[in-house]
Amino acid sequence: MAAHNILGKEGEEEATKYLIAHGYVIRHRNWRKGHKELDIVAEKEGELIVVEVKTRKNTLFAEPQDAVTAQKVRRTVLAADAYMKFFQIDLPVRFDIITVVGGMGCFTIEHIKEAFYPPVW
Repeated sequence: MAAHNILGKEGEEEATKYLIAHGYVIRHRNWRKGHKELDIVAEKEGELIVVEVKTRKNTLFAEPQDAVTAQKVRRTVLAADAYMKFFQIDLPVRFDIITVVGGMGCFTIEHIKEAFYPPVW
């Protein structure tokens, strides 16, 4: 496995631990349906939280959340819609980003709640 893939997996693991420690119930990790994919789907206080995880070694060139482009937002919203239909979920949904920066088990985590809203088409 390539180094960036290993770092990404470590970042998702750290994000999951963070969410659990903060009272979130993890419903799925790396949920896929066709080409649609969600990093983490959690639930807390009657709300479905879709979490996009961005992991980087450092922030020298850009902040991790800057990688969540308009196209990524659209794909994430479409995947969340497919998830909700597939599992017949009728809850309010929130879209968060968790950034994980660092490596070798020494990470800094930032949780950006309501990081984006579904675009109007």
